[in-house]
Amino acid sequence: MKFDFFLKKIGQYVVVLCCGVFASNYATAQTDDAKVIADTTATIDSSFLFFFNNKTKSNLASGKMFNLQNRMINADTNFINLIPKISIQQMVKGNLSGVYVRESSGEPGVDQNLFIQGINGPLMSKKDLFEQQAVVYLNGIPLMRDHPFAYEIQKNDYLRIGTNTNTLANFNINNIESIEVIKDPARLAALGPLAANGAIWVTSKNATSGKTSGSVNIYSGYAPAPRVSPTNSAYEFAFRKPYYDRYANVEDLINMPAYLKDSTNTDYYGPANWYKSYYKPTFTYGADAALTGGSSRANFRLFLSSVRDANAADKTGLERHNASFYINIAPMEWLNFSSMISYNRMDRDRNKNITDRLVEQRYLPDLANPLTPNNNLYNKYLREFDKAIDLNVNHSLQSYFNLSAKFKTLVFNSNLMLDYSDINRDVFWPKTLLEKNNFVSHYLGINQRVNFTNYLTNIFEIGHKQSLKITARQNYTNDMYRYKYAIGYNGPNDFVKVNLFHNNTSGQNYISYYFPNSLRTALMSLSGEAEYELSDLLRINAVVRRDGSSTKDVNNRWFTGYSAGFDYNAGKQFALDNMDLNLYGGYAKLGKINVDDRFSTNSIYSSYVGWQNEPTLGTFNGIPALARPYNYGWVNANMPWAYFEKINIGARWGLFNSKVQFGIDVYNRNDKNGTILVPTPAEWGYEGQYKSGLTVNNSGVDLSVYAKIIDNEMQKIQWSINGNLSYNNNKLKALPNGLDEIIISGTKLKVGERVDAYWVYKNEGKYNSDAEVPTNSSTGRKLTYNGVPFQSGDAKWADLNGDFDVNDEDRILIGNFMPKNYGGFGTDITYHRFSINAQFYFALKQSFLNQAAASRLDFVNGDFSKSLNSVKEITSWQKGEDLSAYPMYNPWSSVVPYQLSQDLFVQDVNYVKLRSLSLTYRVPKTVKNARLMQIYLTGNNLFTFSKFKGSDPELLNYQGVYDGKAVPLQKTVTLGVKIDF
Repeated sequence: MKFDFFLKKIGQYVVVLCCGVFASNYATAQTDDAKVIADTTATIDSSFLFFFNNKTKSNLASGKMFNLQNRMINADTNFINLIPKISIQQMVKGNLSGVYVRESSGEPGVDQNLFIQGINGPLMSKKDLFEQQAVVYLNGIPLMRDHPFAYEIQKNDYLRIGTNTNTLANFNINNIESIEVIKDPARLAALGPLAANGAIWVTSKNATSGKTSGSVNIYSGYAPAPRVSPTNSAYEFAFRKPYYDRYANVEDLINMPAYLKDSTNTDYYGPANWYKSYYKPTFTYGADAALTGGSSRANFRLFLSSVRDANAADKTGLERHNASFYINIAPMEWLNFSSMISYNRMDRDRNKNITDRLVEQRYLPDLANPLTPNNNLYNKYLREFDKAIDLNVNHSLQSYFNLSAKFKTLVFNSNLMLDYSDINRDVFWPKTLLEKNNFVSHYLGINQRVNFTNYLTNIFEIGHKQSLKITARQNYTNDMYRYKYAIGYNGPNDFVKVNLFHNNTSGQNYISYYFPNSLRTALMSLSGEAEYELSDLLRINAVVRRDGSSTKDVNNRWFTGYSAGFDYNAGKQFALDNMDLNLYGGYAKLGKINVDDRFSTNSIYSSYVGWQNEPTLGTFNGIPALARPYNYGWVNANMPWAYFEKINIGARWGLFNSKVQFGIDVYNRNDKNGTILVPTPAEWGYEGQYKSGLTVNNSGVDLSVYAKIIDNEMQKIQWSINGNLSYNNNKLKALPNGLDEIIISGTKLKVGERVDAYWVYKNEGKYNSDAEVPTNSSTGRKLTYNGVPFQSGDAKWADLNGDFDVNDEDRILIGNFMPKNYGGFGTDITYHRFSINAQFYFALKQSFLNQAAASRLDFVNGDFSKSLNSVKEITSWQKGEDLSAYPMYNPWSSVVPYQLSQDLFVQDVNYVKLRSLSLTYRVPKTVKNARLMQIYLTGNNLFTFSKFKGSDPELLNYQGVYDGKAVPLQKTVTLGVKIDF
């Protein structure tokens, strides 16, 4: 505690010092011919990137699309600046090798998944997903994301409570100088445990000295409604009729859902025109402006923007407003001060899906009759939302204060960084939407990260054209996550939208619950870095670091990591004409921190005494109680650090003065000592026991190419191509306690197999008669499924162990929901003042679990069961996949032949997408003082080339399941103008 207090005091003093330097030096800054500020990029703490640092900067200056390592998107990459992508995931998708992005919904502002070189463990929950996301740095600030600890008070992790807004959707591409993927082990070791899953390094445009300049960018886009083939109950009845005719008895006919029984009911058998209200063409827009200027001693940059992204589906959209200010001051030649402050606000218009609403209200009503496909009645239903409230607002603030001083060869840098965000959601749904029981909730979440870094660097000249750079670094990161969540039911009427009372004097029984929670973590790092350079021919670097985390127990608080790497300029060594050839490699061992503090002590007590389906009960028969965390698992003492060991070797070639560039990275990574919830005997009462010992291997190759095929300045013709291809393969190498396999929450992990495989029954067809069902000659009993005999009309699942009972022991591991190959390619053609650019994205050798088909075929169990999978959204009233190719099983069978866990529904998917097509015209300098004026027309998400039979092959959840309910990815056409002056 004293140490934390001491560090907090240091942070306060640094803020005061920086503010004082800013105030005094800004007032006295001169506009004479003094030297330009030594390095305005000091604000990003560029020594983090000491490996290949000089080469990176030179490539930035060249304005090429990719550097020789194909790791960077530059501000001069014209097509990127003219495509209105609003999240960092969308910006890097298909443009950086080794990076895989999955957009599981086209709803603007929802979260997206970003992985670098595969996954390093099983994804069995959203918590696992959170732990494996790459970190994004903004000017050196490691940005936070919504913590998954709120899932502990939810019945499922379908959606996180709160706004569920993508915190990385607050980037404006016109304020970005470069985006780089960091995957080299040596550079990851320099960044520390926060970057254990890889990093995306975003550098914003900064202040520049000289004549005042700026830019204005304005665009408007059109989002058309997609084409749909609407259906009504007649279509659904025709689909089910063969099953009723073949397998149903009188009782089954009587129990047919009401909306299918009566063909005279025009609500369901009448016009199917719901899409007229659900899909409506909409517009997007964006405007941003930047102003920069100042002298060589003090300069600034101001950036403002406002954007609306929208989808034609369900009136969903996202509004975002940004304001950023940068200032750099050099009161003396050896002293620099830099600072940034960036504010963002995001307002999200969410969908009106029934599923999302049921997750929030925490109980399931009768789901037998779906919404009507009749547009008039659907509109009447939508008007009930006029009484409702659903406000989703996110605020965020990022800031840094950097002080750097240089004394001959000695450099000192101090950086204080802040990332703050608050999440606010207010909800009210009237009684007419919730079976005569209204609902209200309020969520307030706060995320706060303070990062304080100091380093001291000195360069020693140790011989002819030889140098040694030594760096000592200290880094302290303090994170705070907090939420307050209140819900209430059964208010007096729909006019009073706040009902957080209980048993008031009026006699009205208002039911309310309040859930507060907070989490604080701290990470302290000390490191030493050395880099040897020989005449720009050879660089060798090494890092040794010591990391301490508050989320580890007292006996394992610290971890020692290290790395080594080299970069050899073979092209210069052998004087290769018109050719650059660099060979590089690296190795690192780096610790991985826990995302919460449950492992910092032994198993703790919980104030919730519920069970898995009701995890938030806080009383036992009305009496407040404490319980052991039976639902969350038992925590072992002395849990060691998880860590990874990674080796990477690569090469990059530049031919014909770098007009042709090739890059290759080959890597092998082992994530060791991972923690996993191992099942325990049922009599223990716990969900499982957390144990360490999980080891997962990822290996692969990243390839990249850039070529300027035509570069004719005389005829003003240019043509370039770009592309990247990544191959990744994962394998489970070890489990805790030397186990060979374990089964957790319906997922099987087996040593030697992939961690993203599906565990399913092997389908071999259909039993067309009872006689076809195998009989055990020794017992005379028919083959069973978990004790239930197979009959005619059942699925034929393989009895792999020959015990005449098909059960979990007969399941197999097949498929992979992470693609083995992914990447992007594109081309850019310029003729005089016109440019055309096309960019593609692809994912190959990937599997998915077709829940949409399984749910529709298993209509008997779906009609009356109370589960989220049984919810029929309004979008279910349209033609989907043709299911006639599937076997016609008996859907009334106790075997449940259409259950999802069989290879019948594990299907392959490959796709290539035309993500953007842009036409740009550079206007002659007719606007006074304009350096450049461009008019551009851009189309997004235009075409998908795939054999996928659903709505979109990208719309899979994080576990590779396709349910067909997601908002489709929106096609847009955008017209804009950009002026630099």
